Amino acid sequence: MPHTGGPNILQKRKRDLPPAKADEVRVRVEAAGFSFAEVQMLRGRYFNQPRFPFVPGYDLVGTVTDVGPGVSDLAVGKRVAALTETGSWAENVVLPAEKLVPVPDNLDPADTVAVVTNGVTARQMLHRVARVQPGQTVLVHGASGGVGTLLMQLARIARVDVIGTASASKHDLVRSLGATPLDYRTDDVPARVRELEPNGVDAVFDHVGGPGLADSWRLLAPGGTLVSYGVASALEAKGHRLLPFVPLLARLLLWKAIPNGRQATFYYVQRWPQHFEDDLTAVLALLAKGQIDTAIDRRVPLSEASDALRLLDSRRASGKVVLVSEDS
Repeated sequence: MPHTGGPNILQKRKRDLPPAKADEVRVRVEAAGFSFAEVQMLRGRYFNQPRFPFVPGYDLVGTVTDVGPGVSDLAVGKRVAALTETGSWAENVVLPAEKLVPVPDNLDPADTVAVVTNGVTARQMLHRVARVQPGQTVLVHGASGGVGTLLMQLARIARVDVIGTASASKHDLVRSLGATPLDYRTDDVPARVRELEPNGVDAVFDHVGGPGLADSWRLLAPGGTLVSYGVASALEAKGHRLLPFVPLLARLLLWKAIPNGRQATFYYVQRWPQHFEDDLTAVLALLAKGQIDTAIDRRVPLSEASDALRLLDSRRASGKVVLVSEDS
């Protein structure tokens, strides 16, 4: 990604990759994920992106091809996953061994990468932040997206009811995952939620931010939790990319300080790095047992990354878009 622009600005480049050094591992990438973060990066709007030019790619699954000195718990041929934030849209990468999580050999790489960032995000927001309990009800904004589809499934496993916002064309997907769909384009979402849950919901997962965040807060039941995990509404904003976070974080801090039993917090997937391996391992176990589905929209070869990014940018994708190696 050399500079800001549309999906067509992506460039393919070749580079010489050195052998793995001490405590490093070289990995042949089999699958890498697309996320809304890359759409934001295209516009220079992602809060944690590096300076241009850089290789995008938030997560990957691949096979170890070289192990540097000091690495004793990974061997050549082992399949691994990693959350990279950038750099995974490549044929081969070198990463610190501590970033890699072993993956069961019987899992499909594309299915696996679909739950690396999204699955850990969904699991941690549900169980580490909101601490949902059986019989509760939660509201998921963007229910048809990569995180949203996993939030609905993990909530169902936890015996939690879900109300999910999505465009009308994606309501069948939302219903198939056990949630009640609402159309954020045509429905009065706060009014409809109140019809379904007069006392409010026990948690709201909001990736949009902006003015609608206040509605999310007001829809909480006593003791409920608002989890904000993005500012998708600021995609076309001007000025420094961190500016939209100033009012968002100020609101969350204010609401958190109000002594009414409700909680408000901002979540970022690197919030608990010490729990990443445990949470990913738990999600992969559910995937291996067939208890969750990855809801992959499509698999795209690395050479067609621009087309896949264009699909995500258009909001036409339902679920996860995954890059796969050319020989997959």
